[in-house]
Amino acid sequence: MNGSPHIVSDVMTHTVVAVGRDAAFKDIVEVMEQWKVSALPVLEGEGRVIGVVSEADLLLKEEFRDSDPDRFTQLSRLSDLVKAGGMTARDLMSSPAVTVHTDATLAQAARIMAQRKVKRLPVVDEEGLLEGVVSRADLLKVFLRTDEDLAEEVRRVVVNLLFPTPAGPVGVQVRDGIVTLTGHIRDTSLVPVAARLVRAVEGVVDVDFQLTALPARSEPR
Repeated sequence: MNGSPHIVSDVMTHTVVAVGRDAAFKDIVEVMEQWKVSALPVLEGEGRVIGVVSEADLLLKEEFRDSDPDRFTQLSRLSDLVKAGGMTARDLMSSPAVTVHTDATLAQAARIMAQRKVKRLPVVDEEGLLEGVVSRADLLKVFLRTDEDLAEEVRRVVVNLLFPTPAGPVGVQVRDGIVTLTGHIRDTSLVPVAARLVRAVEGVVDVDFQLTALPARSEPR
C-alpha cells in the first residue's frame, strides 16, 4: 500500500458471505458459525444490499423468550420486539443497511463505524451492489506498514514539500510508527502544518519534532 490516504478497497475483504432476504433464522445462525462472522449482508436481485442481520438482531429472540414486556417496554422497544418474533432475514435485518463505497477513505469508514456503532460495513458500488466487507480489524491494517515505508512517504509528501533543500536537510526517523523529524529549518511556523500532514499519513502512530531554527540571514550593508 503506497501513498495516503488509503481507501476502503485497499483493505476490505473481497470474498464475502451473505444471505438472501428469505433466509431462515436457523440458517443464518449456521452461516455465522461456519464463517465466524458477527453480521451478514442481506441481498436481493443481482446482489443489491438491502440490510444487515447481526448477532444482536438474532439475540433479541433469546432476550424476550420468557419475558412479558410491560407497556413502556412495548412502546420503547417496539422494533426489537418485532425482530424477536422474526423468522427470516427480511424480518430480522436492520434496514436500510449502513454501507460504504470502495473509494471512501479509511478515516471516513472509521467515522461511520463510530457514529453508527457497527463493527463492519458492507462495501457497495454506485448501484448498491455488494463489493466486499470492511471491518474494524481491516482499518487497523495500515498500522502494519513498515517504518521504512512510513519514512519514505513522510519524506515525499511532507519534508520535500515544506522543507526543501537547500534551506537545510530535515531527517526522518520512524520507530514503531512514531515519526521524528530532526534538523534545521528557516520557518518554525511550519511545524504545526508538518504535524498535521505527518499525522495524516496512514499508519503513523504519532509525531515528534527535534527541529531548530536556522540563524537569520544578515543583510549586506
